[in-house]
Amino acid sequence: MPTFAINIPQHVDDGTFDPAALRAYLSRAEALGFESAWVQEQVLGSLPHVSPIELMSYAAACSDRLRIGCAVFVTPLYSPVHLAKNLSSLDQLSRGRLEIGVGTGGKFRMFSAFGVDPDTFVARFVEGLRLMKALWTEPEVNFDGRFWQLRGATMEPKPFQKPYPPIWFGANHPDAVRRVIAHGDGFFGAGSQTTAQFADQVGVLRAALEAAGRDPAAFPVAKRVYVAVDDDAARAHDRVGAALQELYSFFRLPDLTPVAVLGPPDACVDGLRQVAAAGAGRILLNPLFDEAEQMERLAAEVMPHVT
Repeated sequence: MPTFAINIPQHVDDGTFDPAALRAYLSRAEALGFESAWVQEQVLGSLPHVSPIELMSYAAACSDRLRIGCAVFVTPLYSPVHLAKNLSSLDQLSRGRLEIGVGTGGKFRMFSAFGVDPDTFVARFVEGLRLMKALWTEPEVNFDGRFWQLRGATMEPKPFQKPYPPIWFGANHPDAVRRVIAHGDGFFGAGSQTTAQFADQVGVLRAALEAAGRDPAAFPVAKRVYVAVDDDAARAHDRVGAALQELYSFFRLPDLTPVAVLGPPDACVDGLRQVAAAGAGRILLNPLFDEAEQMERLAAEVMPHVT
């Protein structure tokens, strides 16, 4: 049986944030047995989207047991020095409950807004991750990279978790999936991928692990799943479709609902069983509306039956 995580509500219209509601949501998630709670990253976009590090910090302060993660940070757009400091501090403040998702973000990003050459984003991704790990583990960092150079640099405190929090890779292209085993601690399938696409990615990952002489069964795999429990399947389809079109408007696809699990409880159970069978040891449940109500129904009517 997979473990279950829950998405933290992140879309907040100007002036509408309700601190008490978020505290209650996180407290209830702990009581219902979710092992972690996750956010996403969207710096630019029309959706009112609260930034991940600030929301993760707030969530950590509102909970005692939940692990807190982001899937994923598009790290080529960051200074790895600043990001390493922010995440190390958050791991200390949460007493070692942080999980880190990273990804290249693909070529469609507005690189010009971040001063990044789009032809270098993969190289920046790999080098930036190497630098963050060095800052988290070495007492003094001497780093001679293509993009960043440090001499006698120190960063304290180190992360609470040693050597550093788990690093999950989000990846779509087969080359990026293979890159996971060299630099990451786990693979996190995207919510924008269907279960069949996820299964193909897991196959690429497992083949790469076997070729490297590593046990595929020992490498953690997770997937974000957009989900809606509704006794009226047609209504669920329409609401999920509208929400996904807003979230992924840049895809310009006529129907994104095939990536979701939706409908009555038995249909959701079947859909999540397929995700688990495709290789997900952790399933991040991501309702797109009525989050608190959806979380209750998922915990009561769906999760106990996904075996």
